[in-house]
Amino acid sequence: MSKHWENVLISPEDTIKKALEIIDNQALRVVLVVDEGRKLLGTVSDGDVRRGLLGGLNLSDPVSGVMNSNPTTVAEGQSRDALIEVMESKNILFLPVVNELGCIVGLETLLGSLQQPKYENPVFIMAGGFGTRLRPLTDNCPKPMLKVGDRPILETVLRRFINFGFHNFYVSTHYMPETITNYFGDGSQFGVKISYVHEETPLGTGGALGLLKSSLSGDLPLIVANGDVLTTVNFERLLDFHIEHRSDATMCVREYEYKVPYGVIENDGNKITAMVEKPIHRFFVNAGIYVVSPSICSSVEENEHVDMPTLLERHIEKNRDVLMFPIHEYWLDIGRLDDFNRAQVDIYNLGLD
Repeated sequence: MSKHWENVLISPEDTIKKALEIIDNQALRVVLVVDEGRKLLGTVSDGDVRRGLLGGLNLSDPVSGVMNSNPTTVAEGQSRDALIEVMESKNILFLPVVNELGCIVGLETLLGSLQQPKYENPVFIMAGGFGTRLRPLTDNCPKPMLKVGDRPILETVLRRFINFGFHNFYVSTHYMPETITNYFGDGSQFGVKISYVHEETPLGTGGALGLLKSSLSGDLPLIVANGDVLTTVNFERLLDFHIEHRSDATMCVREYEYKVPYGVIENDGNKITAMVEKPIHRFFVNAGIYVVSPSICSSVEENEHVDMPTLLERHIEKNRDVLMFPIHEYWLDIGRLDDFNRAQVDIYNLGLD
Protein backbone atom coordinates (compact mmCIF):
# COMPACT_ATOMS: atom_id res chain seq x y z
CA MET A 1 0.00 0.00 0.00
CA SER A 2 1.38 3.39 -0.94
CA LYS A 3 2.02 5.54 2.14
CA HIS A 4 1.40 8.80 0.24
CA TRP A 5 -1.87 8.06 -1.54
CA GLU A 6 -3.66 10.94 0.21
CA ASN A 7 -1.37 13.36 -1.65
CA VAL A 8 -3.06 12.49 -4.95
CA LEU A 9 -6.67 13.16 -3.94
CA ILE A 10 -8.41 15.86 -5.92
CA SER A 11 -11.96 17.17 -6.31
CA PRO A 12 -13.86 17.02 -9.63
CA GLU A 13 -13.95 20.84 -9.77
CA ASP A 14 -10.16 21.18 -9.65
CA THR A 15 -8.43 21.94 -12.92
CA ILE A 16 -6.67 19.61 -15.32
CA LYS A 17 -3.56 21.71 -14.70
CA LYS A 18 -3.66 20.92 -10.98
CA ALA A 19 -4.07 17.21 -11.75
CA LEU A 20 -1.07 17.32 -14.08
CA GLU A 21 1.03 19.08 -11.44
CA ILE A 22 0.18 16.37 -8.88
CA ILE A 23 1.06 13.64 -11.37
CA ASP A 24 4.39 15.34 -12.10
CA ASN A 25 5.24 15.98 -8.45
CA GLN A 26 4.18 12.63 -7.02
CA ALA A 27 5.63 9.24 -7.90
CA LEU A 28 2.28 7.43 -8.06
CA ARG A 29 1.48 8.46 -11.68
CA VAL A 30 -2.24 8.89 -10.98
CA VAL A 31 -4.74 11.29 -9.45
CA LEU A 32 -7.79 10.06 -7.52
CA VAL A 33 -10.91 12.18 -7.98
CA VAL A 34 -13.14 12.09 -4.89
CA ASP A 35 -16.14 13.92 -3.48
CA GLU A 36 -16.26 15.60 -0.05
CA GLY A 37 -16.83 12.23 1.65
CA ARG A 38 -13.86 10.69 -0.20
CA LYS A 39 -16.10 8.54 -2.37
CA LEU A 40 -14.10 7.63 -5.45
CA LEU A 41 -15.49 9.31 -8.57
CA GLY A 42 -12.70 8.46 -11.00
CA THR A 43 -9.00 8.35 -11.75
CA VAL A 44 -6.77 10.46 -13.95
CA SER A 45 -3.48 9.38 -15.46
CA ASP A 46 -1.03 11.26 -17.66
CA GLY A 47 -2.57 9.49 -20.65
CA ASP A 48 -6.06 10.69 -19.71
CA VAL A 49 -4.81 14.28 -19.58
CA ARG A 50 -3.10 14.04 -22.95
CA ARG A 51 -6.18 12.56 -24.60
CA GLY A 52 -8.30 15.36 -23.14
CA LEU A 53 -5.97 18.06 -24.43
CA LEU A 54 -5.87 16.46 -27.87
CA GLY A 55 -9.67 16.44 -27.78
CA GLY A 56 -9.81 20.19 -27.36
CA LEU A 57 -9.93 20.64 -23.57
CA ASN A 58 -7.84 23.30 -21.84
CA LEU A 59 -5.66 23.05 -18.74
CA SER A 60 -8.11 25.36 -16.97
CA ASP A 61 -11.04 22.97 -17.54
CA PRO A 62 -12.26 20.82 -14.62
CA VAL A 63 -10.51 17.50 -14.19
CA SER A 64 -13.87 15.72 -14.31
CA GLY A 65 -13.72 16.16 -18.08
CA VAL A 66 -10.77 13.80 -18.45
CA MET A 67 -11.21 11.36 -15.57
CA ASN A 68 -11.91 7.67 -16.02
CA SER A 69 -15.25 7.43 -14.21
CA ASN A 70 -15.26 3.61 -14.18
CA PRO A 71 -11.81 2.60 -12.91
CA THR A 72 -10.89 -0.88 -11.77
CA THR A 73 -10.83 -0.94 -7.98
CA VAL A 74 -10.08 -3.49 -5.30
CA ALA A 75 -11.58 -4.14 -1.87
CA GLU A 76 -9.55 -3.90 1.31
CA GLY A 77 -7.52 -6.90 2.42
CA GLN A 78 -6.60 -8.50 -0.94
CA SER A 79 -3.42 -10.53 -1.01
CA ARG A 80 -0.37 -9.26 -2.84
CA ASP A 81 -0.62 -12.08 -5.40
CA ALA A 82 -4.26 -11.19 -6.12
CA LEU A 83 -3.36 -7.52 -6.63
CA ILE A 84 -0.57 -8.35 -9.03
CA GLU A 85 -2.82 -10.74 -10.97
CA VAL A 86 -5.50 -8.06 -11.45
CA MET A 87 -3.04 -5.36 -12.51
CA GLU A 88 -1.18 -7.63 -14.91
CA SER A 89 -4.34 -9.08 -16.44
CA LYS A 90 -5.79 -5.60 -17.07
CA ASN A 91 -2.42 -4.04 -17.96
CA ILE A 92 -2.75 -1.29 -15.35
CA LEU A 93 -0.19 0.17 -12.96
CA PHE A 94 -2.41 1.07 -10.01
CA LEU A 95 -5.51 -0.04 -8.12
CA PRO A 96 -7.55 2.27 -5.89
CA VAL A 97 -8.56 0.50 -2.68
CA VAL A 98 -12.15 1.20 -1.61
CA ASN A 99 -14.30 0.16 1.33
CA GLU A 100 -17.84 -1.20 1.20
CA LEU A 101 -19.20 2.34 0.72
CA GLY A 102 -16.99 3.03 -2.30
CA CYS A 103 -14.79 5.45 -0.36
CA ILE A 104 -11.09 5.50 -1.09
CA VAL A 105 -8.93 4.04 1.68
CA GLY A 106 -5.66 3.43 -0.14
CA LEU A 107 -3.82 2.91 -3.38
CA GLU A 108 -1.93 -0.14 -4.57
CA THR A 109 0.65 0.14 -7.33
CA LEU A 110 2.18 -2.61 -9.43
CA LEU A 111 5.69 -1.55 -8.50
CA GLY A 112 4.81 -1.47 -4.81
CA SER A 113 3.14 -4.88 -4.98
CA LEU A 114 6.11 -6.43 -6.77
CA GLN A 115 8.52 -5.05 -4.19
CA GLN A 116 7.94 -7.30 -1.19
CA PRO A 117 8.44 -5.31 2.04
CA LYS A 118 10.29 -6.92 4.90
CA TYR A 119 9.37 -6.19 8.50
CA GLU A 120 11.68 -7.03 11.37
CA ASN A 121 8.82 -6.73 13.88
CA PRO A 122 8.24 -10.06 15.64
CA VAL A 123 4.85 -11.73 15.35
CA PHE A 124 3.60 -13.80 18.29
CA ILE A 125 0.85 -16.30 17.44
CA MET A 126 -1.10 -17.92 20.28
CA ALA A 127 -1.67 -21.59 19.54
CA GLY A 128 -1.86 -23.27 22.95
CA GLY A 129 -5.61 -23.50 23.50
CA PHE A 130 -7.58 -26.72 24.01
CA GLY A 131 -10.44 -25.87 21.66
CA THR A 132 -12.95 -27.52 23.98
CA ARG A 133 -15.95 -26.03 22.15
CA LEU A 134 -14.86 -27.83 18.99
CA ARG A 135 -14.77 -31.30 20.49
CA PRO A 136 -14.65 -34.05 19.32
CA LEU A 137 -12.64 -32.46 16.46
CA THR A 138 -9.98 -31.35 18.94
CA ASP A 139 -9.78 -34.58 20.95
CA ASN A 140 -6.69 -35.59 18.99
CA CYS A 141 -5.72 -32.33 17.31
CA PRO A 142 -5.04 -28.82 18.65
CA LYS A 143 -7.56 -26.31 17.28
CA PRO A 144 -5.03 -24.24 15.28
CA MET A 145 -4.07 -27.43 13.40
CA LEU A 146 -7.62 -28.24 12.27
CA LYS A 147 -7.82 -27.94 8.51
CA VAL A 148 -9.85 -25.18 6.94
CA GLY A 149 -9.73 -25.83 3.23
CA ASP A 150 -6.50 -27.64 2.45
CA ARG A 151 -4.40 -26.20 5.27
CA PRO A 152 -4.35 -25.98 9.05
CA ILE A 153 -5.82 -22.74 10.40
CA LEU A 154 -2.43 -21.81 11.84
CA GLU A 155 -0.74 -22.14 8.45
CA THR A 156 -3.28 -19.79 6.88
CA VAL A 157 -2.65 -17.25 9.66
CA LEU A 158 1.10 -17.60 9.20
CA ARG A 159 0.95 -17.21 5.42
CA ARG A 160 -1.19 -14.12 5.77
CA PHE A 161 1.56 -12.43 7.80
CA ILE A 162 4.23 -13.67 5.38
CA ASN A 163 2.35 -12.05 2.49
CA PHE A 164 2.81 -8.70 4.23
CA GLY A 165 6.55 -9.20 4.66
CA PHE A 166 6.83 -10.48 8.25
CA HIS A 167 9.42 -13.21 8.76
CA ASN A 168 10.23 -13.41 12.47
CA PHE A 169 7.64 -15.55 14.28
CA TYR A 170 7.06 -16.91 17.76
CA VAL A 171 4.35 -19.50 18.45
CA SER A 172 3.03 -20.33 21.91
CA THR A 173 2.09 -23.97 22.51
CA HIS A 174 0.53 -26.02 25.30
CA TYR A 175 -2.00 -28.60 24.10
CA MET A 176 -0.39 -31.31 21.93
CA PRO A 177 2.61 -29.10 21.06
CA GLU A 178 4.39 -31.74 18.98
CA THR A 179 1.62 -31.62 16.38
CA ILE A 180 2.48 -27.97 15.78
CA THR A 181 6.27 -28.11 16.06
CA ASN A 182 6.58 -31.19 13.85
CA TYR A 183 4.50 -29.56 11.12
CA PHE A 184 6.12 -26.12 11.04
CA GLY A 185 9.62 -26.92 12.27
CA ASP A 186 11.92 -23.90 12.31
CA GLY A 187 9.90 -22.22 9.55
CA SER A 188 12.54 -22.67 6.86
CA GLN A 189 10.07 -24.44 4.55
CA PHE A 190 8.06 -21.19 4.56
CA GLY A 191 11.13 -18.98 4.19
CA VAL A 192 10.78 -17.56 7.71
CA LYS A 193 12.08 -18.15 11.24
CA ILE A 194 9.77 -19.75 13.81
CA SER A 195 10.61 -20.08 17.50
CA TYR A 196 8.38 -21.72 20.09
CA VAL A 197 7.32 -20.73 23.59
CA HIS A 198 5.83 -23.62 25.54
CA GLU A 199 3.41 -23.00 28.40
CA GLU A 200 3.68 -25.74 31.01
CA THR A 201 0.34 -24.50 32.36
CA PRO A 202 -2.04 -22.21 30.46
CA LEU A 203 -1.00 -18.62 31.09
CA GLY A 204 -3.66 -16.72 29.12
CA THR A 205 -3.13 -14.60 26.03
CA GLY A 206 -1.20 -11.99 27.99
CA GLY A 207 0.73 -14.31 30.29
CA ALA A 208 2.57 -15.97 27.42
CA LEU A 209 4.35 -12.64 26.84
CA GLY A 210 6.19 -13.22 30.12
CA LEU A 211 7.90 -16.27 28.60
CA LEU A 212 8.75 -14.40 25.43
CA LYS A 213 10.26 -11.17 26.71
CA SER A 214 13.74 -12.61 27.27
CA SER A 215 13.88 -13.52 23.57
CA LEU A 216 12.98 -10.05 22.36
CA SER A 217 15.53 -7.38 21.67
CA GLY A 218 15.34 -3.83 20.42
CA ASP A 219 12.40 -1.47 20.56
CA LEU A 220 10.22 -2.78 17.73
CA PRO A 221 6.50 -3.23 18.46
CA LEU A 222 5.30 -6.83 18.65
CA ILE A 223 2.19 -8.08 16.85
CA VAL A 224 0.16 -10.61 18.85
CA ALA A 225 -2.56 -12.69 17.21
CA ASN A 226 -4.76 -15.60 18.19
CA GLY A 227 -3.99 -18.66 16.12
CA ASP A 228 -7.64 -19.42 15.38
CA VAL A 229 -8.69 -16.16 13.73
CA LEU A 230 -9.23 -15.92 9.99
CA THR A 231 -9.05 -12.37 8.71
CA THR A 232 -8.10 -10.25 5.72
CA VAL A 233 -7.06 -7.32 7.90
CA ASN A 234 -4.18 -5.30 6.49
CA PHE A 235 -1.35 -5.92 8.98
CA GLU A 236 0.84 -3.28 7.33
CA ARG A 237 -1.81 -0.63 7.94
CA LEU A 238 -2.29 -1.86 11.51
CA LEU A 239 1.42 -1.51 12.28
CA ASP A 240 1.58 1.91 10.62
CA PHE A 241 -1.37 3.07 12.73
CA HIS A 242 0.33 1.91 15.93
CA ILE A 243 3.59 3.65 15.07
CA GLU A 244 2.05 6.88 13.76
CA HIS A 245 -0.03 7.31 16.91
CA ARG A 246 2.87 6.38 19.20
CA SER A 247 0.63 3.94 20.95
CA ASP A 248 1.74 1.76 23.84
CA ALA A 249 -0.72 -0.89 22.72
CA THR A 250 -3.25 -1.18 19.91
CA MET A 251 -6.19 -3.57 19.95
CA CYS A 252 -8.03 -4.57 16.80
CA VAL A 253 -11.76 -4.28 17.36
CA ARG A 254 -14.75 -5.44 15.38
CA GLU A 255 -18.23 -3.91 15.39
CA TYR A 256 -20.84 -6.30 16.79
CA GLU A 257 -24.57 -5.84 16.38
CA TYR A 258 -27.22 -7.16 18.74
CA LYS A 259 -30.87 -6.84 17.83
CA VAL A 260 -33.29 -6.95 20.76
CA PRO A 261 -36.12 -9.24 19.59
CA TYR A 262 -38.77 -7.28 21.49
CA GLY A 263 -40.13 -3.78 21.73
CA VAL A 264 -38.10 -1.92 24.35
CA ILE A 265 -39.91 0.38 26.77
CA GLU A 266 -38.20 3.49 28.07
CA ASN A 267 -39.58 4.89 31.28
CA ASP A 268 -39.39 7.54 33.95
CA GLY A 269 -40.65 5.77 37.06
CA ASN A 270 -43.93 4.13 36.04
CA LYS A 271 -44.47 6.54 33.16
CA ILE A 272 -43.67 5.28 29.66
CA THR A 273 -41.60 7.90 27.83
CA ALA A 274 -40.85 6.03 24.60
CA MET A 275 -41.23 2.70 22.88
CA VAL A 276 -38.54 1.42 20.53
CA GLU A 277 -39.42 -1.60 18.41
CA LYS A 278 -36.64 -4.20 18.23
CA PRO A 279 -33.71 -1.78 18.58
CA ILE A 280 -30.23 -2.63 17.34
CA HIS A 281 -27.32 -2.05 19.70
CA ARG A 282 -23.79 -1.79 18.34
CA PHE A 283 -20.60 -2.46 20.26
CA PHE A 284 -16.90 -2.80 19.51
CA VAL A 285 -15.57 -6.22 20.50
CA ASN A 286 -12.05 -7.55 20.87
CA ALA A 287 -10.83 -9.13 17.61
CA GLY A 288 -7.90 -11.02 19.16
CA ILE A 289 -5.14 -9.12 17.30
CA TYR A 290 -2.86 -6.62 19.04
CA VAL A 291 0.27 -4.54 18.62
CA VAL A 292 2.20 -3.96 21.83
CA SER A 293 5.33 -2.03 22.69
CA PRO A 294 8.29 -3.76 24.42
CA SER A 295 7.36 -2.04 27.69
CA ILE A 296 4.02 -3.86 27.70
CA CYS A 297 5.82 -7.19 27.26
CA SER A 298 8.34 -6.46 29.98
CA SER A 299 5.54 -5.69 32.45
CA VAL A 300 4.43 -9.36 32.47
CA GLU A 301 6.16 -11.57 35.03
CA GLU A 302 7.39 -15.00 33.99
CA ASN A 303 4.68 -17.66 34.47
CA GLU A 304 2.14 -14.99 35.41
CA HIS A 305 -1.40 -15.87 34.31
CA VAL A 306 -3.12 -12.90 32.70
CA ASP A 307 -5.37 -12.42 29.68
CA MET A 308 -4.55 -9.70 27.21
CA PRO A 309 -7.63 -7.53 28.00
CA THR A 310 -6.72 -7.57 31.71
CA LEU A 311 -3.13 -6.70 30.91
CA LEU A 312 -4.18 -3.75 28.79
CA GLU A 313 -6.62 -2.58 31.47
CA ARG A 314 -3.68 -2.33 33.87
CA HIS A 315 -1.91 0.03 31.51
CA ILE A 316 -5.06 2.03 30.83
CA GLU A 317 -5.27 2.64 34.59
CA LYS A 318 -1.69 3.97 34.39
CA ASN A 319 -2.79 6.40 31.64
CA ARG A 320 -0.81 4.61 28.98
CA ASP A 321 -1.97 5.07 25.39
CA VAL A 322 -4.02 1.99 24.55
CA LEU A 323 -5.81 2.59 21.26
CA MET A 324 -8.29 0.66 19.16
CA PHE A 325 -8.00 -0.12 15.46
CA PRO A 326 -11.44 -0.86 13.95
CA ILE A 327 -11.31 -3.54 11.27
CA HIS A 328 -13.91 -3.64 8.55
CA GLU A 329 -12.33 -6.48 6.63
CA TYR A 330 -13.38 -10.11 6.92
CA TRP A 331 -12.88 -11.56 10.40
CA LEU A 332 -13.92 -14.87 11.92
CA ASP A 333 -13.03 -16.32 15.30
CA ILE A 334 -13.25 -20.09 14.87
CA GLY A 335 -14.52 -20.89 18.33
CA ARG A 336 -17.57 -23.07 17.68
CA LEU A 337 -18.54 -25.78 15.24
CA ASP A 338 -20.77 -23.37 13.32
CA ASP A 339 -17.79 -21.03 12.87
CA PHE A 340 -15.63 -23.92 11.71
CA ASN A 341 -18.19 -24.96 9.10
CA ARG A 342 -18.59 -21.38 7.90
CA ALA A 343 -14.83 -21.05 7.55
CA GLN A 344 -14.78 -24.06 5.21
CA VAL A 345 -16.88 -22.07 2.74
CA ASP A 346 -15.36 -18.64 3.35
CA ILE A 347 -11.78 -19.77 2.86
CA TYR A 348 -12.28 -20.24 -0.88
CA ASN A 349 -14.35 -17.09 -1.44
CA LEU A 350 -11.68 -14.98 0.29
CA GLY A 351 -8.72 -16.37 -1.59
CA LEU A 352 -6.98 -17.38 1.63
CA ASP A 353 -6.66 -21.04 0.71
